[in-house]
Amino acid sequence: MFAFPHICASARILKMAITKAKKGDILKRLNDVFKNSVSVVFVNFHGLTSNEVNEVRSELNKENTKYFVAKKSLARKALAEAKFEGTAPEFVGELGIVYGSDAVAPARGVYAFQKKLEDKISILGGIFEGKFADKAQMTTVSQIPPLKTLHAQFVNIINSPIQGFVMALNEIAKKKTV
Repeated sequence: MFAFPHICASARILKMAITKAKKGDILKRLNDVFKNSVSVVFVNFHGLTSNEVNEVRSELNKENTKYFVAKKSLARKALAEAKFEGTAPEFVGELGIVYGSDAVAPARGVYAFQKKLEDKISILGGIFEGKFADKAQMTTVSQIPPLKTLHAQFVNIINSPIQGFVMALNEIAKKKTV
């Protein structure tokens, strides 16, 4: 059937299951991620090119956020060991895991690529504040501005009454000098 049987044989090798040692390494990494990350986002990716995956990783790294792919069965096993509150989201399609030390950066990063790469990457759910969160909740989290922006907004809110008071005093001083 094939003109090059050795190519077909090597293709079968690529589809073989990963070794127990490799599974153990992945499970250990998943346990560390679930234990030590502030926020975790479960991602379905389908049809991403290697250039797009590299772009996603590069942009996420700028926010100190990491991305890796894991087998769903290993992720489920690690989540069962971690015992988070709530119900884990359903893992549909290929599973990517995005995590970091910032509470909203992983979700915000995935959401940005979800809009950019239509139908190729999407949020399935995640872990936020030690509890499972569904797709809607993680999408809401993704729309929270960065911490620096929130600080600037807070300072502006505090400054607004003071600024109004100063402007009123300035007008009073102008009237008295005239």
